[in-house]
Amino acid sequence: MRGWHGLDDVPGDWGRSVITIGVFDGVHLGHQQMVARAVEMAEELGLLSVVVTFDPHPEEVVRPGTHPPRLTTARHRTELLAQLGVDAVCVLPFTLEFSRMSPDEFVQTVLVDRLHAGGVVVGENFRFGHKAAGDVETLQTLGEKYDFVAEAVPLVSNGETISSTLIRERLAAGDMEAVATALGRPHRVEGVVVRGYQRGRRLGFPTANVEPPDFTAIPADGVYAGWLQGISTGNLPAVYGGERWPAAISVGTNPTFEGVPRTVEAYALDRDDLDLYGAHMAVDFGPRLRGNVKFDSIEALIRQMHADVDEARRLTS
Repeated sequence: MRGWHGLDDVPGDWGRSVITIGVFDGVHLGHQQMVARAVEMAEELGLLSVVVTFDPHPEEVVRPGTHPPRLTTARHRTELLAQLGVDAVCVLPFTLEFSRMSPDEFVQTVLVDRLHAGGVVVGENFRFGHKAAGDVETLQTLGEKYDFVAEAVPLVSNGETISSTLIRERLAAGDMEAVATALGRPHRVEGVVVRGYQRGRRLGFPTANVEPPDFTAIPADGVYAGWLQGISTGNLPAVYGGERWPAAISVGTNPTFEGVPRTVEAYALDRDDLDLYGAHMAVDFGPRLRGNVKFDSIEALIRQMHADVDEARRLTS
């Protein structure tokens, strides 16, 4: 798969394409259906398939300070899209100037002149252009003008419409089963392992304190079963590269120890030999085991941690 950052990266000899467009934050089941249809149409027409997405999130530019928490990093989103079989992913830098393009200007500049659209696949609620002036009907009309087919894919529902907004709401409630169902996989938080207070090590459960990028969508405070995985080595020993360990995960402020900032910490089950500082790691969240509790004593906390680890081991075995 080819990856481009901006239209200038698109090769001048790139052929006609079937294009699907969206933010694709989370690459959830609805996004997956849309991309699958674009790949299918490309095969039907004998064309290439391209995903067009944006970074940063348009909300960050259009309404600063109101942008939603990100379900995926740009790196993970591109990786997930690549796994869906597209020929290329084009990440467009979303700027205030870009947001002011009219629907016609967006179609001509992005879809026609650079990506040579033969087909365009979008969701049925797709809006585009300055002040979201364009919709599916607009796109179909412009398709007639510029000689491409435009098709809208119905939204996916499993009792309620799957959307990035819905997934964020379920994350905030700690409903990881609903999140995994909507995503088709566990929710992931990525970040670099930093030095914390090292209390877990002293208590017998050395944790990786994963510091995610700003505005990352993090599940509700509590303890979870899940997995810890290396993404890039950094100073991570090569023997750990790409390895994935079952884990017990804690999200929150550690109420037994007052005054601690909110953290995401993962204990790789039965591993006290890992030196992960500085490594880029992924935490994949499984079921929520419990909410956060302030314990009366360190001994009570340790007993509960043993119980949490046993449950996490059972759920990830």
